Amino acid sequence: MTERHGIDQPTDLPFVALVVMEATTAEAGSPEGPLYQENFVLVHAPDERSARERVERRARDAETSYLNDRGQTVTWRLKAVVDVKEAEDTDLAKDADLYTRHFRDWAAYARVEQLLPRDGEPA
Repeated sequence: MTERHGIDQPTDLPFVALVVMEATTAEAGSPEGPLYQENFVLVHAPDERSARERVERRARDAETSYLNDRGQTVTWRLKAVVDVKEAEDTDLAKDADLYTRHFRDWAAYARVEQLLPRDGEPA
């Protein structure tokens, strides 16, 4: 938890959120299916509830539609705010740990994490 001393301390704390956006095309039955984008977002807020509201508002403000190079309408929408938590380190003026989460199922993680080196690839 963050230590707060004195009256000069700012009231807003850094929070990190994990947000998933989804892009779909207006073309029915698109063979590619939706595209998902995972974002780690930094917001400053006095508490977790306020931080979650700010994150959701930012994500909703980022929702958009446009025509791609094939003339298809691409629509980006908020799929989920997966997590919001206070940054692990609050001094962001230097190297810092921002976000930590734990899991037990390595095989499930490896199935979804496309940037993870595969067998035989260097780490």
